[in-house]
Amino acid sequence: MTGRWVRGAAGGLLAGAVLMGTAACSDDGDNPVSGAVSEAASAVASAAEGVSEAASEAAEKAEQQMSEIKDGVDAKDEVELGAPATDADGRTTVPVTVDNTDDKTRSFAVQVQFKDGDGTLVDTVVVTISDVPAGKPGDGTARSTHKLSGSVTPSVATALRY
Repeated sequence: MTGRWVRGAAGGLLAGAVLMGTAACSDDGDNPVSGAVSEAASAVASAAEGVSEAASEAAEKAEQQMSEIKDGVDAKDEVELGAPATDADGRTTVPVTVDNTDDKTRSFAVQVQFKDGDGTLVDTVVVTISDVPAGKPGDGTARSTHKLSGSVTPSVATALRY
């Protein structure tokens, strides 16, 4: 597989996941999500510039996880990431905190991207934080799918509250 094909495939897969996961989302059926798809498409376009094979595989898995969420709403503004660290297995971890601003207990799916110092996507994972009480925060940890070397910067690619 050539690098160009891998990058294109990863970008397409990730874009498909985001579209499937957010295009028809609404909160209780009457408030469509606006802007989530275009934000995700922009993130995919910039990330697809230099995707490794491992990152491509991780993006495919993240696509599948995000596409399984039904009736989710864009919750990217309700997510905060902590400082990245390296665990005992050599994988990059980052604390994820969500703020449930809804009046009901909700769960969150947060897609976290890891980029190297050049801004190249090196990994992406989905963290699920379940049953966060109304008006309360919930915590989780994003853990890279493989060992990442050098400086790594995490960011929220997509977040859904459901």
